[in-house]
Amino acid sequence: MANSKAKKFGTSLFGFKKADVNAYLERVIREFDKRLKELEAENSELKSQNNELRSKYEQLSQEADSIVKEKDKIAGVLLQAQEKAEMMMADAQKRAVSERIRLDQLLESEKEKLVDIKQELKSLRDHITQILTGYQEQIDEVVENIEDNQNYYINEADNECAASDDN
Repeated sequence: MANSKAKKFGTSLFGFKKADVNAYLERVIREFDKRLKELEAENSELKSQNNELRSKYEQLSQEADSIVKEKDKIAGVLLQAQEKAEMMMADAQKRAVSERIRLDQLLESEKEKLVDIKQELKSLRDHITQILTGYQEQIDEVVENIEDNQNYYINEADNECAASDDN
């Protein structure tokens, strides 16, 4: 094929030499066949590479789809977990507020009971003080009566002694 335009054939009586033309055509056919085989081999190689690339593309595409599905699944699970955690936090906060209110009410109730107990203790102390004061007064009266009786008997004994001395 190279130099096909510049090829000059020898001339003979009725045109070109048949042997030169045939030799040239055989050489062109050999070069053409050789080039055709090279191109077919290259084409075959390119087809093979193309098939490999398609196979890799399909594999990567499937892996990408799988990864996207996994990502979506994980995102869904994470979203559900986040929603559940938020619900749990809200529930825990509600329970904490409720428990705090209950404990505040219980504390207030216990404070009221404590005030009542203190008032009752004060009342009991006042009552006991009155009783003890009453007992003290009675004891004082008894002691005074005993002293009066003692003085009376002493005076009586002195009077009897003085009367016996007079007699």
